Formats: sequence, C-alpha cells, structure tokens
Amino acid sequence: MNRTNEKDLSDDDSRIDDVSSSTITAATGCNDDETNSNNQHSSAARGMSSIHAGQPSEEQELKRATAKKLIEQYFYQLIDGCGNTECTNKHCASSGKVEKLSPNAAAARAIQLFSQEATLCYTKEHHRDQEHHSQSNPRSSSSSSSSSSSQKQRPTSMVSESDTLECPAEEENQNMEVTYECSEHVTMEKDTAATSSSDVGKKESARSGVASSSCTLDENGVDGKMLKQLCDQCIERGCVVTLVDQISAIFSSCQLLANSFQRSKATSSIDRMLARAPQGDLRKLKKEDLRSLEGDLDKDEDSKAPIEESPQESSDPAHTSVDIESLRSTMKALYTAQPSIFDHIDAALQKLGENLSAELGSMQSTEQLESVVTALVIVFETLLIGSAIMIEGGFPRICSAVGMLPVKSQARLVRIWAHHCPDSIHPLLQQLQQLVTISIFSPALYRTGRVHNNEDVGNAVKTMKLVFYANILAGELEPTHFRETDLRDTSLPTYLSLIPEDDDDEGDGAGADGEDDLMDEDDESIEHRDRRSKQRQKYQDPLEKELDVNPLDCRTPLVPYSEFYNETLCDQIEMDHDYLVYKSMSSLPANGSGFCFMYYSFILTPATKTLALYYDSRIRMFSERRLSVLYNASTGNRTSMQGLNPFLNLRIRRDHVVDDALVELEIIAMSNPKDLKKQLVVEFTGEQGIDEGGVSKEFFQLIVEEIFNPDYGMFVTNEDSSTVWFNPSSFENEAQFTLIGIVLGLAIYNNIILAVEFPMVVYRKLMGMKGSFLDLKDLNPVLFNSLNSLLEYTENDMEEVFMQTFKIGYRDVFGNTLEHELKPDGDKIFVTQENKQEFIELYSDFLLNQSVQKQFHAFRRGFQMVTDESPLHLLFRPEEIELIVCGSKEFDFDELEKSTEYEGGFTAESQTIKDFWTIVHGLSMEAKRKLLQFTTGSDRVPVGGLARLKMVIARNGPDCDRLPTSHTCFNVLLLPEYDSKEKLEERLLKAINYSKGFGML
Repeated sequence: MNRTNEKDLSDDDSRIDDVSSSTITAATGCNDDETNSNNQHSSAARGMSSIHAGQPSEEQELKRATAKKLIEQYFYQLIDGCGNTECTNKHCASSGKVEKLSPNAAAARAIQLFSQEATLCYTKEHHRDQEHHSQSNPRSSSSSSSSSSSQKQRPTSMVSESDTLECPAEEENQNMEVTYECSEHVTMEKDTAATSSSDVGKKESARSGVASSSCTLDENGVDGKMLKQLCDQCIERGCVVTLVDQISAIFSSCQLLANSFQRSKATSSIDRMLARAPQGDLRKLKKEDLRSLEGDLDKDEDSKAPIEESPQESSDPAHTSVDIESLRSTMKALYTAQPSIFDHIDAALQKLGENLSAELGSMQSTEQLESVVTALVIVFETLLIGSAIMIEGGFPRICSAVGMLPVKSQARLVRIWAHHCPDSIHPLLQQLQQLVTISIFSPALYRTGRVHNNEDVGNAVKTMKLVFYANILAGELEPTHFRETDLRDTSLPTYLSLIPEDDDDEGDGAGADGEDDLMDEDDESIEHRDRRSKQRQKYQDPLEKELDVNPLDCRTPLVPYSEFYNETLCDQIEMDHDYLVYKSMSSLPANGSGFCFMYYSFILTPATKTLALYYDSRIRMFSERRLSVLYNASTGNRTSMQGLNPFLNLRIRRDHVVDDALVELEIIAMSNPKDLKKQLVVEFTGEQGIDEGGVSKEFFQLIVEEIFNPDYGMFVTNEDSSTVWFNPSSFENEAQFTLIGIVLGLAIYNNIILAVEFPMVVYRKLMGMKGSFLDLKDLNPVLFNSLNSLLEYTENDMEEVFMQTFKIGYRDVFGNTLEHELKPDGDKIFVTQENKQEFIELYSDFLLNQSVQKQFHAFRRGFQMVTDESPLHLLFRPEEIELIVCGSKEFDFDELEKSTEYEGGFTAESQTIKDFWTIVHGLSMEAKRKLLQFTTGSDRVPVGGLARLKMVIARNGPDCDRLPTSHTCFNVLLLPEYDSKEKLEERLLKAINYSKGFGML
C-alpha cells in the first residue's frame, strides 16, 4: 500500500479514536495480561449486547463509528491485502482470491464482511507501525515481542492468517466481538508509538534546524495531521521559517493544494455506503440491504466477475475528495497558534489567484479543471478563517479566478458548497458583501469613474452568483415538474386570432411574423431574422441551465434572498448606464462587452430593479413616439388615427369605466398590439383634467374596483385570506380575462400601483410555475390546514377517520356545490396512507391549475402582450412582482415627512407645515391613505417606501376659505397658509374625504 493510503488511514484512525475512546476501558494495548484481556472481552460483549438491545442515538453513533473502524480495515484488506505472500484468507487481496474492486464496490463488500464477521488479517499498516514503534522506542521492543506471543494465546481478530484459520467458528465469532474494543486499543498503541517517535524527531530537528522527514513536502501535498505536527515542531524550535516555506509552497500551487487535505478512499467510499445503510446494528443487515448498497453492482454475493471502476463525478456531481472537517479544524488551530502565518497564506493566495486567472483561459483538461475546483474548495474555507487578513489581498484575486472558470466547473463548485459546505454559505456571502462595500469606497473606484468598471466589485458579484445558486440548492426545492413550458410558446386564442404575434423588429413574440410587419419580408436578411429569433427566447443564465435549477424552484432558501441585497452598491449604480449596457449585451451578445448588474439581479434591491424597469418602459415609449412622429412627417399624414397617434389614448366615461376600457383595448390589441407599448394617456369624458400621470392612476383604481366586484362574476373572494381568485365557472368569455391581463401589464409598464389582492400563486404562475400544495396556504388557509392535517396523520385508520375519497366538492361564486373526480372512479377510491400524497397533489393541481386553465391562460396572454419585451423575468422574483404591482405595506409617514420638499415660501420651520404634520401623524390609517390618494392619486406605497414618493407641499396664497388642492401627476399638495391649526385640520379633512374627479384650476 502506498504512503498516501497509510497517511489517510492514520488520519481516519485518529479521528475515530477521538470519538470512541471515551466508551472503552482505558488500557495501553490489546497485549496486556490475561486479566485485561478478559475485561476487554466482557466490555466488548456488553457493547455488542447494548447495540442489539437498542441504545440512545448518541451512543449508537459511537458504536457505529467503532464499526466503521473495522470496516475500513476490511476495505484495505480487500484493496491492498495484508502483505503476507502466503496468505490463505479468501477475503484478502494478498491471497490472490479477491477480484479487482472499485472503491465503492470494496466499501460495500467491506460492510458485508463486517456483518458476516469474516476473517480479518494483519494489515500492512499494522506491521509498519509495529516496526516504527520498535525503532523509535527500543524499550517497547521487548514488550511488543511478548505481546505478539501472548496474542496467539487468546482469541482476537488481529492475529496472523494461519492462526485465525485454525480457530473454530465459535471462537472466530468471539474474536469479532472483541474487536469492537480491541481495535481501539491497537490504535491507541499505534498513536503512542507515533507520539514517541514524534518526540524523538522533534528533539533531533531542534538540534539540526531541519523538519522531520514525515513532514517533507512532496507531490501528494499535506493533510491536517502533518501540518499540525510541523506547526508544533516550529513552535518548539521558536522558528517558523520552515512552516512559512511549506505553507507558501502549498497555497501558491494549485496542484499541491488540490492534493492536500484529502479524504482517504476508504473514508469517502465507506461514508457513502453507510449513508445508504439502514440505521441500527450493522451486523443485522439483511441480504437485500447488503445487495442494495452495491447499487449498480447488484449481483449475487458469490459472483467473481470483475467490476469496472467508473468516474466518481458521473455518479455524484457534488462529490469532493476534500476532508472539509479536517481542513477547518487544522486551519482554525493554525490561526489560533500562529495568526501571522495567514499573512503568508494571503501572499500565496494572491499569487495563486493571478496564476489561475492567466491560465484558466487556455486550460482544457478535465483533470486540470477538477484540480482547480478542489483547490478552490480549500481556498474558500481558508479565506473564511483568515478573512480579516485577506479581505483586500487574496480574496479579490481568487474571486477573479472564479469568474474565469468554465460554467461546468462553476457548477461543480456550486454543488460542492451546497452539499458539503452549507454552513459556509452565509459566512461566505457576508465576506463577499464586505468585499463589495470595501471596493466601492476604494480610491480605485474614483479613478475608474463608474462602479461598473471596478473589477473587484465585478469579480465579487460573479462569485456571489455561485453562492446564490448554492444557497438555492441547499434550500427546500420543489420537483421540476412544477415548471411550466416557455410562456411565449402559447398560441393565440381564437377570439384574438387576428392579432399579429410579432411585428416588432426587437420583439419576443410567440409565433411567426405577422403579415403587417412594416419591414418587407423579402428585404429582411437571414442574419436579421436569426437575431430576432434569438431575441424572442427568454434569457436563461448558463450556470442555471447547467445546474438545471430555477430560483423559483426554491421557496425557502438556506439564506433569505434579502441577504443578497447590497444597498450601498445600489446607491452607486447608475441604472441608466447599466440598462444601456444590458441592451448592448442582449442585442449583440457576441460583441457585448462590459459588466451589467441586471444579469446579477439578486444583489439589486427591489427599488433599484424598479428603476431599471422604469428606464426600459420610458425608452420604449419614447421610441414608439418617435417612430409615430417620423412616420407622420414622412407621409404628410396629420390625422389623429390611433395607429399614428404617438400615445395610447383612452377616452373613458366615468360611469362606464370597464365597458369603455375593455372595448378600446380590444380594438387596439386586434389592430396593432405595438400601440400597447406607447405611453398611456387617459381622458375622462366631460372632465378637464390633462393626464400627466394622475388621471391614469385614478383610471386604474376605478377599473380595478369594478373588475373585481363580485357582481361581475369573473373573480371570487376568499374571506379567510381576503384574496381574489379566478372563477372557474365564470360566464365571461376568455377575451375579458385577456383584457384584464393587459390592464395589469399596462399598470406595470406605466409604473402605476394597483389595489389588487391576488395570492402569491398568481405571480408564480405568471413567472412560469404551476400551482402546488404550498400555494394553497395563501389562497385558502382553511383548506391548506385541513389537507396538511391529513398529510401528517400517521395512523392506519385514515379511511374511517377522514372518510375521504378521490371525489371532491367545491362551491362556485353563486354558492352552488360542484363535484369533481380527481381520477377515474374517484368516488370509489378512499384516501389511505399509501395514496394520500397523490390525493393532495391532484387536489391542489385541480384547484390551482386545471379548473382555471382557460381563464388564467387568457389572463397571462394579455399580460405578456405588454411585458413580453421587458426585463421583468430577468429582474424580479414573484414576491417582488407583487411588490411593484401592489406597492409596499409599510406606511412610514415619518419617512415621508423627511423626504417632503417645500415651495412657494414654505419651509420645514413654517408654522403651517408644523401644524400640518402634527395633524397627519394623528390621523387614522384610513385617513392617511385618503391623504395619499388625494395628493398622489394612489393610496398605495411605492417600492422602497414613502421616502421615494417625493411629495411637494407648495404655498397656495395667504389665509382663505379655499380647500387644499393637489396636482396628482406631480405629487404636489397646494396648501393655503391658514391662520390656525383648527382651520387647517377642518379644511384638510374635508378635502380628502370629498375628492373625486378632475378639474382645471
């Protein structure tokens, strides 16, 4: 067996000894007098009986760890043998009777041999350790010799092969039970010998000034035990030069680092097999359990067919050979003993990061990239321990190397973090946030001008993306079958079949090009059509695609999504510039350059994302307006036809808001859907108000109130959750739901907040997810709790207790009871423990998906007609879309007071202003909402809170009897300078309570 396996086995022995030594009788070895042997035997018997009888979980874990110790010995016996060329043990590689086994196969076979209490030989490590013990400690030589002779006189599993084969079956079984205790004492004896040898080596090294040969650096790197030993030697000599040289060499070399802190092949393979093994006594495993452990090697135990070894990555993409726990304990101990060493580690990591950044571009070998990933796992664990020292040194350079990794290697790193280092995700995120903040305020930022040009910020954000996806994988994921297909693949319903699906040069239409396209089809180049085809496809992050994960799959991540926001960064980002970079990169991805934060939206606050959406909609509005004006100028057409109008004009009668709006929108959608992208201008018939934003706000408020009125029968309201849902038995045709989707899309497009109370599942479905059982919690909490109680019920009398079949009943908007069978003959199938999960999934799918499929499909189509080209899907999660649609729920009028500006002679110190805010803070919440409605045209709070409202209070003359007035388009409140607080309160309350309609002052 090679030196690496010897070292790894020694590490495993020491770790297991630390765990299980407290459960055994103190002794110096297995080779003491007969009394100690009997005591050990009785102790082992008690240990075995206690396992069979059942132990508390902690004690069972200790016994399981002891069993793992023996399984490792079987493993090495199968792989490398005992070293005896005359060995006759059929379970030993030295006998020539064991076929070549892969690590996984050997681990499964070792567990099988342990359960059968098979013969166990001396291992080569045991021979070497005894020889090393004799050489380093002459006084123990005689005792070792006598131990060998006495060992043959009593039953034990650690005897020579010939002696073992002569033992009867009963004695052999007794031998295996003794091993539970005896193996621990053998390990303690080896540790004692190693300690004695180490002490002698330290003294000799102290005289010569050279480290012992056991710690000499080679191509195999180092492990935790070697590094700790070297550190102790250097501290004892009072000179850390050797330690610094070794550390610097390791952490500056990718290959040396990748070979360090490795788990032994026994530990990694056995851990995987034990994780799949049933809990409890491993000796009681059934034959079926043993065979299932072999996975693809599921064959008869007597089969001698050779087993091919397959790459580990193909079976477990998250596999890593790094011993994470050993790495952490070693680096923490090193940091405690010699914190100054981390200065040298930092310098080495800077060199490593620079080398990787230069070499990764040309690195193609899979083995080389795998070594880089392994090295980075070690590096980031080290960075977390020495973060205070490395935050401005090695950390940014390592992040630069991570950004250069191929997507597949990044995915490997993400999976390793998610499965093996979940407790490092939050600390790593905090360190990256700190690095971003520090880099923002560094002098380099002011030299480069924009935060987009700061490479340290960009590299940290790129690395944070890996942490973001690791955080998702480490959270609670839903099955992938809840994902919808591409939303843009939906075909047009028949009632809107005349709508051209894509007549925009830059559109993301659903199907073929429309016949009314302004550009002649014959003149359109193939290259142009290819570019348009790519633009129609929804953007998907390459790493997301490689991992086959969607952020919407994870409802509860390991770390809340809000932890990824960086408000300091968002304050520095120029979103107008970032949006232009986004458009450049999205339109010409091959030639796009620069860094765009919109592709890393997890770090942006909802308010910053809303600003990006605002720029997108305004630029599109201006573009449509410009094209209309140019077309009119070129054709000499001065008419006011809708197709040539630079605005989306709606003339609405206040008493027929819904009818007028839906009719006009339907005409526009059928004639030229591009007009929906123009700036909305609403005019109420018979009123003088000019729409600069305020009239549109009231229009949306009125139409929402009417549409969701129960009298229309399009939506139903759940009294328990106060949310509205699609009426599955609505008499309205699908066109009405399409037009309602257009209204919702127009509200987002025109940056208007609506008073709608949709459950979260609506926004999840708009983003491409199907409704599932957990979505019922927001929509119908009573039903959710009822189904959850059924799911948690564990008794076998479920049929008698619940008396529930696969036939369900529900009520429509008129109170009528309707029935539905979730599967054929559902009224004859009772819900049992075996099918309750299926029942809940079918029930949820029917309520949230199937029963409203036509209504929601039409609603979503209308929504996409307005938002299909916007970066909505790129930027926002469902809960954030709810925020931009409905506004924030935090009414902080103190923030509003701080952000309000004053004009016309008013200041914050004016008595009228002081009285105004005193009155406002004393109003009820309902009155405060009316004040917002009166001043801004909406009683909703914008994304980011009232501080972003930018309200203006202007002096409107001296004291008089006039009521306060407002310009809702500009959030301006016109307030006369009343001579008393009482008069101000009376006039203000009357104004906000009796305000409806618009007029010219």
